[in-house]
Amino acid sequence: MSPLRGPKRGGKGAGARAQAWITLLADDPEAASALAVARARLAEGQGLEGLRRLRLVELHGELPVRADLEALLHRSTWFYNPHKERCALRVTARESAPLEGGEVAVRVMERGGERRAAAERWWRHETGQTVEVREGVVWALRFEPGVNAAECARGLAELTRRGHGLLCNPHAQAGALAVDGRPPLPWLEPGEADAGEETPA
Repeated sequence: MSPLRGPKRGGKGAGARAQAWITLLADDPEAASALAVARARLAEGQGLEGLRRLRLVELHGELPVRADLEALLHRSTWFYNPHKERCALRVTARESAPLEGGEVAVRVMERGGERRAAAERWWRHETGQTVEVREGVVWALRFEPGVNAAECARGLAELTRRGHGLLCNPHAQAGALAVDGRPPLPWLEPGEADAGEETPA
């Protein structure tokens, strides 16, 4: 696996792009378990104060205005379940992602498995428009003051050997890092994980 790097800014191709950042309303046992493991077993996890898991869904194509886009996402559980999850929409790279101050975002996506064909079919049936839908996971890491957050997040992300890394399996997944609260849009394009320069801390 190539070293985790910062995001590549900008995008490819025509059409509008949007991100849906989805979080559970209830406690997330997977995030709690990962936090416990990181603190107990990994050197880079010693200064880790908090860990959250978000689903990131990106749409690319002829998208409606924000209010109509929100309504469409709300209507279909192919995107999220409003009874169990909340959804924050981001339609320009200038908008901040729903990250708390100081959090470092580690994005993980399945290599070759990020497309969501069922969601694309539903969208085409409902709107008559064709869109591409991709999905990944974003881990939001918060560290104690004085910790090199970017370096520790990189160490926790890259599962390179026993006792090193936790969040991204390089054999099946691609990871990327954002430390400025504004990950790129798009952030789930194939090849994005291994391109770009480090985002300044």
